[in-house]
Amino acid sequence: MSQLPKEKLSQVAALPFRIREGRVEVLLVTSRETKRWLIPKGWPMKGKKPHKAAAQEAEEEAGVKGEIKNKPLGSYDYWKRRAAHFDLCQVNVYPLEVSKQLKSWREKGQRQAQWFEVEEAAHQVLEPALADLIRSLPKHLTPVARTG
Repeated sequence: MSQLPKEKLSQVAALPFRIREGRVEVLLVTSRETKRWLIPKGWPMKGKKPHKAAAQEAEEEAGVKGEIKNKPLGSYDYWKRRAAHFDLCQVNVYPLEVSKQLKSWREKGQRQAQWFEVEEAAHQVLEPALADLIRSLPKHLTPVARTG
C-alpha cells in the first residue's frame, strides 16, 4: 500500500446471539464477495442511532430481529477492500438478542447465515479482535458466579 488512510472510517455491526439450553450461540453471515464468515455490519445511517442502524443491518443481511443493546460490546478494526485501495474501518459491535428469524429478507440468497457456538464462531472469523469480542459475549450476558 502506498498511502495510509488519513483516518479510520466508522461502521456499526450487530452481534446476533441466542441462548439455547444454557449455551450462547452466535449467528454469522458470509460476505458477498469472499464468502468468509463475519457479523452483519454497515455504515452509520443518517437520522438513526448507531445501535438502531446495526439492528437494521442484522435484519437486511441475516434476516433476524430482536433486542439490541444501545451500548457497544466493543469494537474491532479491519481493512475494507475497495476497487483501487483499502480503507481502515473501526466497527462498533452491538449485541442483538435474536427473538425472530424472518422467512425472507433483503439479502437472502446473497449470503449464508449459520448459528455457531461461541468458540466455534470465534474460530470462523478472520479478525482476531472480532474473535475476542465474540468470546467475551457470554460474560457480558450473565452475572459472574463467585466461587470459594
